[in-house]
Amino acid sequence: MNRIQTQVLIVGAGPAGLAAGMQLKRLGVGKVLVVDREPEAGGMLRFCHHWGFGVFDLHRLLTGPGYARDYVKRALRHGVEIRTQTTVIALAGDRQCVVSSPAGLQEIQAQAVLLATGCRERPRAARLIAGHRLSGIFTTGSLQDFVHMLHSPVGKRAIVVGAELVSMSALLTLSKAHCKVEAILTDQPCHQVRGLYWPAKLFLADLRLRNPILTNSVVHRIIGRQRVEAVEIRNTKTGTLRTVPCDTVVFTGDWIPDHELARGAGVDMNSRTQGPVVDTQLATSHAGLYAAGNLLRGAETSDRAAAEGAFAAQAMHRNLRGVLAASQRIPILPEAPIQWISPDAITLEARQTPGGRFCFRVQTICKQAKIKAMQNGEVLYERRYGFCVPNQPYYLSDHWLAKIKTDKSPIQIRLSCGEQN
Repeated sequence: MNRIQTQVLIVGAGPAGLAAGMQLKRLGVGKVLVVDREPEAGGMLRFCHHWGFGVFDLHRLLTGPGYARDYVKRALRHGVEIRTQTTVIALAGDRQCVVSSPAGLQEIQAQAVLLATGCRERPRAARLIAGHRLSGIFTTGSLQDFVHMLHSPVGKRAIVVGAELVSMSALLTLSKAHCKVEAILTDQPCHQVRGLYWPAKLFLADLRLRNPILTNSVVHRIIGRQRVEAVEIRNTKTGTLRTVPCDTVVFTGDWIPDHELARGAGVDMNSRTQGPVVDTQLATSHAGLYAAGNLLRGAETSDRAAAEGAFAAQAMHRNLRGVLAASQRIPILPEAPIQWISPDAITLEARQTPGGRFCFRVQTICKQAKIKAMQNGEVLYERRYGFCVPNQPYYLSDHWLAKIKTDKSPIQIRLSCGEQN
């Protein structure tokens, strides 16, 4: 078996992986290899043909493919080696990988490894929805691939399952395919798009003008023999059923990290996020193995994934130089109604997070929300949020990390709600 030596191996050529590669080259790392199983680098943004990318990190308004191309070009200019159609099939604890590519099986030995494998939406089968195996059922990603890459018709009347930010992408893709949206379903009492940036405004305007939202509603059954003919919808409050004729169903959101490689390597996993446990340096439980981007907790915005990749690169560089010794970790324990918080452990030797903040999500709609970070009953930080909804990221400043005691006592993150749905 052919053996390759590299200083840093990055698995995944999306925004997190490419940003990490560029940052490592800026810091003077000699050989950085990025591998990706897809035929092209750039990540899943290659299929998101709507505008809205690059505003916060590139300071330009780009489409998803334009954003991906920009990152690939800049990574190559920095001297990052990118290999596509290359799948890591095994990862050992000593940072030794076996990969499969058109060149056959190869072994890669690295001094440090970054996992940036991203996430995916749960398909219909994983959501345990009754019905026959039919054509006309998509996730947002497969819909975008069908419309923008294959240029194939998808149907005439669609149901969109989900009312979060990624659902906007599905709406725009269906509009391009000239497919009418009959309804948008959400199991929550309202949609989950919040914020003042333009994608949220566009999404809300589109909802008000054309697309009815059925709240507290789930897909009970998909009707049809060969192709979707209708969807049976159940109201979670009343239990009543209604049937909506359609020929297309798009499942959006409900993200799961692409965690198989991390899990197979035996790293500690977070049961809440289903991604690897990482500390505030984005280091996993295995020495020299890091993780960044949407592998950590499902989909966030591309600019945040890229920022995490660059942040992880700095920690990896310190590790390669021997500056960052074995770290002392303090776990972070979020309490309901917080769904998860990322990163999920604190490194006392380097008390800083990507972008200077933690990211968290809630399980239910919370009004008059107030969050507290506590250790041994002492409040280290608190902040009011007002209104929190599921499927929407919220952020917690990290400046209180300087107050943490070094007795290894865990940090409790509590969110109190004046009213909860």
